[in-house]
Amino acid sequence: MSIPARIKDDLPFLTALRRDLHAHPELGFEEERTAGIVARLLEDAGIAVHRGLGGTGVVGTLQVGNGTRRIGLRADMDALAMPEAAERPYKSTVPGRMHACGHDGHTAMLLGAARHLAATRGFSGTVHFIFQPAEEGRGGAKRMVDEGLFRLFPCDAVYGLHNMPGLAVDEIAVVEGPQLASSDSWRITFRGIGTHGAKPHLGRDPITAAGIFLSSLQTIVGRVVDPLQPAVVSACFLHAGDPKALNVIPDVVEIGGTARAYSPEVRDQLATEIGRLASGTAAMYGISADYRFERRIPPVVNDVDATARALAAASTVFSEKVRTSFPPSTAGDDFAFFAQKAPGCYAWLGNGPAVDGALHHNTAYDFNDEALGYGAAYWVSLVERELKG
Repeated sequence: MSIPARIKDDLPFLTALRRDLHAHPELGFEEERTAGIVARLLEDAGIAVHRGLGGTGVVGTLQVGNGTRRIGLRADMDALAMPEAAERPYKSTVPGRMHACGHDGHTAMLLGAARHLAATRGFSGTVHFIFQPAEEGRGGAKRMVDEGLFRLFPCDAVYGLHNMPGLAVDEIAVVEGPQLASSDSWRITFRGIGTHGAKPHLGRDPITAAGIFLSSLQTIVGRVVDPLQPAVVSACFLHAGDPKALNVIPDVVEIGGTARAYSPEVRDQLATEIGRLASGTAAMYGISADYRFERRIPPVVNDVDATARALAAASTVFSEKVRTSFPPSTAGDDFAFFAQKAPGCYAWLGNGPAVDGALHHNTAYDFNDEALGYGAAYWVSLVERELKG
């Protein structure tokens, strides 16, 4: 494996940085401390810094030589609103906040690459180091785009990198096509007529309707969507009645959940079919249904040319440990908004075994510091190959 000597020498610093970020997690749009550290380190390396896109976003720009090609490299900075259960020296110092998805590692790796590239300047062109806030469902990427990210920092291609437990730290997966699903939310309110639980005939029972709806929900994936097209529809929220009033049929039942797809066509189909099923169930029971489908994050689909470029860069670092076949994830990532503006490629970097089952968003999860050098080296290789002098 090929990790530049300068990055190897920087690993103690990057490890300490990553652990410091881990100990001080910040939620989306609240990454003031993290953004301040990022900006200072970029400026110390001689990289031009722009702050404020997306509130706490940071963009560092390094232009070398007279090359005209411009690329963007993205790292997310935010943590999750969850407690850290595992005991470690750098455990979260903020109750109910935790870096449970490795964004601390993503930030440290991109900073490591930026420091190396600023020192060596072995390319010709422009690279934008995009440190994004609020990836975890709060809309940081879209906000950066809406506030002019690609107008201020035009990119001919944009790249993302995420750690993946289960892949060895000296492995990377770079795969063309769908990588992450769309992530949309849906809500339904069934409105009936409440009545005494002993006299159901005097009302219109929304609970029975909700039960039929929930038991029928999976027919959308099982009997409506093309079986060759992946899709997920899950109900994740249900509220009805009062546990202290078990003889009362309520007026209202609220249900909510998530829908996932890899293509715009299936995404549209899920939006339509959930509403159709809700309306049909409501009609069957003589009640009404209010339905709302919120399109949150599009799918991440790797561009053919950008993937080929990323694959070539990965091969120089990981050689035969590059995977070109890897199953897509049904999770979502708002990197999709960046990839709608420029050809994009999103790669999976090995994080080693999932210790004690600690996968992403688990209270015992931790980013593997042994992956820092490989991730930083991949970013460097990508820039130096994309922006050849």
